[in-house]
Amino acid sequence: MNLNVGKEVASLQRMNVRELRGRYAEVFGEETKAGNKPWLIKRIAWRLQSLEEGDLSERARHRAAELANDADVRLSPPKAKPAKPAPASRTRSAALVTKSDDRLPPPGTIINREYKGQTLQVKVLPQGFEFEGEVYKSLSAVAKAITGQHCNGYHFFRLGKEQTQ
Repeated sequence: MNLNVGKEVASLQRMNVRELRGRYAEVFGEETKAGNKPWLIKRIAWRLQSLEEGDLSERARHRAAELANDADVRLSPPKAKPAKPAPASRTRSAALVTKSDDRLPPPGTIINREYKGQTLQVKVLPQGFEFEGEVYKSLSAVAKAITGQHCNGYHFFRLGKEQTQ
């Protein structure tokens, strides 16, 4: 039998999964529950080709058996070595210096904004913003409390490189 792999694969691709399962059973001599059409096509094509041209050589089988020998395979991961604590004399502590945003006025400043006929006032705090007695972490959080939807706080309060108030 001369196998034309291209024609065989083309005919396999026209089959549905049920037909491929039947063809698989013919070729392998056992049924499969696989429903993955590309996998079935590859397996059937491989089997047809190996039947036509011969299977693995004895040398290849022997090498595969060597590689599959699981005597050297670990059954559990290596134990973690305990971390050595750093000497206390090397530890240094320093204050973290953060640069504040240039668009933001200094703490204590009141930001005014006209919105829907009301004048809104937000006080800049050293660690946040105060609006109507509540403290918020960011201007965006204040803007969301006002509008009910997320928006950029700097944009909402018109703060930027060119401050217009």
